[in-house]
Amino acid sequence: MLALNDAVDLSSVSRALVIKLRHLGDVLLTSPVFSVLKRHVPGIEVDALVYDDTRDMLSGHPSIDQIHVIGRNWRGQSAASRAALEWRLFRRLRERRYDLLVHLSEHPRGAWLARTLGCRHSIAPGLPGRSRFWKHSFSHRFALPLNGRRHMVEWNLDALRRIGIQPGPEERSLLLVPGEQAEREADSLMARHGLERGAFTHLHPASRWSFKCWPAARNAALITQLMQQGERVVVTSSSDAAERSFTNDILSGCPAGVVDLSGALSLKTLAALTGRARKFVGVDSAPMHIAAAMGTPVVALFGPSGEFDWGPWCSNARVVASSRHPCRPCGRDGCGGGKLSDCLATLEVESVLRAIESLHAG
Repeated sequence: MLALNDAVDLSSVSRALVIKLRHLGDVLLTSPVFSVLKRHVPGIEVDALVYDDTRDMLSGHPSIDQIHVIGRNWRGQSAASRAALEWRLFRRLRERRYDLLVHLSEHPRGAWLARTLGCRHSIAPGLPGRSRFWKHSFSHRFALPLNGRRHMVEWNLDALRRIGIQPGPEERSLLLVPGEQAEREADSLMARHGLERGAFTHLHPASRWSFKCWPAARNAALITQLMQQGERVVVTSSSDAAERSFTNDILSGCPAGVVDLSGALSLKTLAALTGRARKFVGVDSAPMHIAAAMGTPVVALFGPSGEFDWGPWCSNARVVASSRHPCRPCGRDGCGGGKLSDCLATLEVESVLRAIESLHAG
């Protein structure tokens, strides 16, 4: 393989900052970046900068030295309070004296930090239409996928490839560490509900984006058929009121015996619990990525979002998507922007059951 003419001299890098200011699943999909940096650059310290509500996706990661956070609520603070918070964060970052900055989104903060932290090397996406300020803020830029069929894990790792680091196939796995407390909580929940490890189905049907959800009646029909086959089913959701309402609609159409943990679990406990499941069934959401990270077999339902770039990043997975809608994946928030996606609404329960059977057979 030919070497890049402008590859970074890794012997000159002792500390790196990786920035991902996005949502939960996006942050989890960066986890291999930290592992690869730690493995390929001897003695390096690798820090992360994320939003505070996504910190648990990376906390406990053995290749991360420090996690710095930006509060989602900082925008609601007074000008003086926000300035003080921003200054404290910037001072902590500057004190770390980073040699390398890896920016993994389009957020403008990455450009400002690349300029003000004094990093010798910095890498960010080469976004079309960006200003000269963006383009000249970074020493290196990596390309966007040309056909929309490159998984986000690989796209994140492309930042490292661009500076001369070539990850091996065995280095690209997701990593999420639930922690001892979450493991104990998961064990306690299982004992309370009479669940056995590897003998229940974890269903997480909700998403913060309603256009990614499969209709409640079809979720209920799936649960009913699984229970008729002798399966124990655990249903989860976040504590968001809309998600709780959606899961309540589902459960109202199910027979007695479903273990309802919707709104009751932290992200870490959710990870520990799904790691004990026989399989995970859900839509394109952070819990689907969490299940993949925990090594749980996954059946994922996809509609307007694309499975090639956002599908479950694990070897034992099945994707269920419509073949009757050539317009998908469109990336829109429902057909015509109406928050409901025909390509999901028309997915049959039998298609999901066949995927589950195929998963078990595999």
